Amino acid sequence: MDKENTQINNFSHTLTMIERKTAVITGVKKIDNFDNEEFLLETVMGYLLIKGEDLELVKLDTRDGNVSIKGLIISYSYLEDHKEKDKEDSIFHRLFK
Repeated sequence: MDKENTQINNFSHTLTMIERKTAVITGVKKIDNFDNEEFLLETVMGYLLIKGEDLELVKLDTRDGNVSIKGLIISYSYLEDHKEKDKEDSIFHRLFK
């Protein structure tokens, strides 16, 4: 295992939300996917899905595992398995085709 992955695994994970306009997340391993409506982050505590409107990546510190997001935050949830997100997408795609 390389030094960078070891360092990230030792991070604690926090999620701080400020007035539903800003989210500051620590313990982020990587950003899997994002657009202006949702962010999918892999954290040391599992996958975190943040949904909202006009979301923007404000800060990304890959060395320390910190991410800041701004916009209207509607919801956030932790996924038990990354495949849950794929399953959710496929259900919506089938409904709205």
